[in-house]
Amino acid sequence: MDLADDVPFESGPVATAWSAPPFDPELAAALAELGDGAREPFTPENLADRQARDAAVRPRPTVRELRVDGRFAVEELRVPGPPGGPDVTLVSARPAGLAGPLPLLFYLHGGGMIMGNAWSVLPRLLREWAVGLELAVVSVEYRLAPRARYPAAVEDCYAGLVWVAAHAAELAVDADRIVVGGKSAGGGLAAALALLTRDRGGPTPVGQLLLCPMLDDRNDTVSSHQLAGLDPWDRTSNATAWQALLGDRHGATDLSPYAAPARATDLSRLPPAYIDVGSAETLRDEGVAYAQAIWQAGGQAELHVWPGAFHGFDTVAPRAKLSQDAREARTRWLRRVLSPSDAHGGPVC
Repeated sequence: MDLADDVPFESGPVATAWSAPPFDPELAAALAELGDGAREPFTPENLADRQARDAAVRPRPTVRELRVDGRFAVEELRVPGPPGGPDVTLVSARPAGLAGPLPLLFYLHGGGMIMGNAWSVLPRLLREWAVGLELAVVSVEYRLAPRARYPAAVEDCYAGLVWVAAHAAELAVDADRIVVGGKSAGGGLAAALALLTRDRGGPTPVGQLLLCPMLDDRNDTVSSHQLAGLDPWDRTSNATAWQALLGDRHGATDLSPYAAPARATDLSRLPPAYIDVGSAETLRDEGVAYAQAIWQAGGQAELHVWPGAFHGFDTVAPRAKLSQDAREARTRWLRRVLSPSDAHGGPVC
């Protein structure tokens, strides 16, 4: 099937209308200021060029820049990768002068599995969470598709998590208070990592922070059809990215849930999840369905659907009221799940 082809969807009044929820006016104005290029879809034909353009313009702050004149302690670590794979680079950062052990946000950057780097996300994470919550952050430089296809990225993340937990004392972090988290592709990887470490008996996170997570390679939800050509990360771009990651396995009936967590049939015994999506984004329905599946398995999930928000809205319009509300809700959840009483006082669902 061609990546841009529409897949027939079951009939019914909801499925046939395809009318998209409106964008929040403040967010719509911010998106319009970016111009038509903000909605240029990724396709198999333009992927290599788009990746090169992104690598050229995406910020990649140095360790010295990330230290912000001594406000943060930052170092790059090369740790053993998965069996048969290369070493993995981790960027470890924390507020300077804080005695450990600190809780840890083990963070996986976004970029559709095809773009992004571990350094670019750190200024925001340090500014918004590390200082106020007194936590450490480790950001993972996982391998990107299509140069490295599944399972390279998730195995890189797992190897990094195992190493960090084993070396918690020297990193001055609390191995019993680790949250795995990420945005978009990183959110999908965080969900996959929670499944993988549960099934392998690896380190047990106290929470999973899944921001507009990329969970389902099948790309055939109502929201994916509604927002085609409208959301900055639309159905065509999503399909292109999944194809790059999975190759011939894209859409396979027996695809592993570690590749696409929406394929999981057992969501029991997972750490509490925070899931947020926009009502006007491609990935809305798969995020909502994932929260529902966790509840049905007896687990904990806090779900937020931000009205009128598109994919990555808080990055495009960080000062918008809706973006501020979203950041505050995420911060409240992180503070709660990382509190010592929650982390040590009860069972992980």
